[in-house]
Amino acid sequence: MIKRLLKSTFLFFLIGILSCGNTNNQSNPVAEEIAEAKKQEDTNLEIITGANQTEEYLPLLKNKTIGIVGNQTSIIKSEKGNFTHLVDSLQSLNIQIKKVFAPEHGFRGTADAGEIIKDGIDTKTGLLVVSLYGKNKKPSSEVLKGIDLMVFDIQDVGARFYTYISTLHYIMEACAENDIPLLILDRPNPNGHYIDGPILNPKFQSFVGMHPIPVVHGLTIAEYAKMINGEKWLKDGVQCKLNIVKIKNYDHSKNYSLPVKPSPNLPNDQAINLYPSLCFFEGTNVNAGRGTSSQFQVFGSPFLSNEYYSYSYTPKSMEGAQNPKHSGVMCIGKNLRETENLNKLNLEWLIAAYNNTSDKSKFFNSFFTKLAGTERLQEQIESGKSSEEIKASWAEGLEDFEKKREQYLLYQ
Repeated sequence: MIKRLLKSTFLFFLIGILSCGNTNNQSNPVAEEIAEAKKQEDTNLEIITGANQTEEYLPLLKNKTIGIVGNQTSIIKSEKGNFTHLVDSLQSLNIQIKKVFAPEHGFRGTADAGEIIKDGIDTKTGLLVVSLYGKNKKPSSEVLKGIDLMVFDIQDVGARFYTYISTLHYIMEACAENDIPLLILDRPNPNGHYIDGPILNPKFQSFVGMHPIPVVHGLTIAEYAKMINGEKWLKDGVQCKLNIVKIKNYDHSKNYSLPVKPSPNLPNDQAINLYPSLCFFEGTNVNAGRGTSSQFQVFGSPFLSNEYYSYSYTPKSMEGAQNPKHSGVMCIGKNLRETENLNKLNLEWLIAAYNNTSDKSKFFNSFFTKLAGTERLQEQIESGKSSEEIKASWAEGLEDFEKKREQYLLYQ
C-alpha cells in the first residue's frame, strides 16, 4: 500500500514538472504516457464495498441496537479472500442486532420471484427475520421499536423493476417517520455504465416501479437513496437521515463482477447484464429462461415461429422457479449466452418475438405495462414502430433524468 502511494505521488510530481515546462500548449508525449499509466493504475485498484470498510462504520454501531436490511449479498471479504455474512461478522464483534429485515427472495435469497416471504427465525443466527415482501412491505412503528440505527446492505443491479430499490424506499420512509438514522453500506451497480428506457408514468406506480426514472437508472443504492430524499419521493415529503459508507476505487465506468447471486434467477454476470432487456418478457407469454440453468440468458415460447428461431429448451421446476412459465413444454427461441456486454437496452429481441408469435393478441399481459412504466411501449410495438423510433421517444425524458441524476452522484 505504501509503495503504491509513493508511486502515485511520484507520478503526480513528474506530471506537474513536465506540464509546467510545456508552456506552448503543445502536447507532451512523456506527460501523456505517465498520465495514462496513472489512469491504468487507478483502473486496476480493487473495488472495496462499503461493507468491507468496517473501520468506517463500527464506531457508529457501538452501544446501539441495530436493525439490518440484508440478504445473501450482504457479505464481507476477508484478507484471505473468504466471505462472511455481515450479520455473522457484526455478531462476532458483539454488535447488538435486534432484527433482520428481508427483501424479495428472503434473507437467504432462495425464494421465487414474487413468492410471499414470511416472518421467521433465522436458524443460523437465531435472529428474528421480518419480511419486507409479504403482507407488509414497510415496517411498522411497533416493529421498529427499540432500534437505534438501521443498516442497509443489499446488492442491487440497477434496473427500475428490481424490487430492492422499492424496499429501500419503504425503509427510508419508515426510518424518517420514526426518527431512526439509516446507514447505507454502498455497493457497485453492475449496470451502472448506462442509462436507458422509458421514464415511469406515476399513473403506473407499483412495487416494480415506484419512481419517475428510466428502466436503467445508472445509480448505486446510496446514490438512489440520495435521489429519493432530494426529490422528496417519500410520503408527505419526509426526509431520511442518511449516513453513507462510499465504495472505494469505483466509478460508473468500471466493471464489477458480483461474488454472490443477487437473486435466484440472476446466476452470473451475463444474466445481470441482459436482465434489464429480457425482463420485459416477464410481461408476455415468453419464458425468459426461468426453469433452466440459463436464466435471463435465453428466451422462448411454444408460440414462437420455428421458421425464425432455431434454439429450443424445456423449462422445469427448480429452486427459485418452482412453477416457471411453460413448465414441461418445449420452447422455441434464442440463446444469448454468447452475446457481447450491453451498454443499452435491446428492444430488438422483444419486437422480433412479438412479430413472430402465433397469436399477437395473446402476447402481452397486464404485467407488461407495470414493467414498462407506461402504456406507450406496448402500443408502439403493436403499431410496428422500430427500436430506433421507440428509443427516440425516450430522448427528452432521459435527458431530463440525466440532469437530475448529476445532483446525486457520489462517483463519476
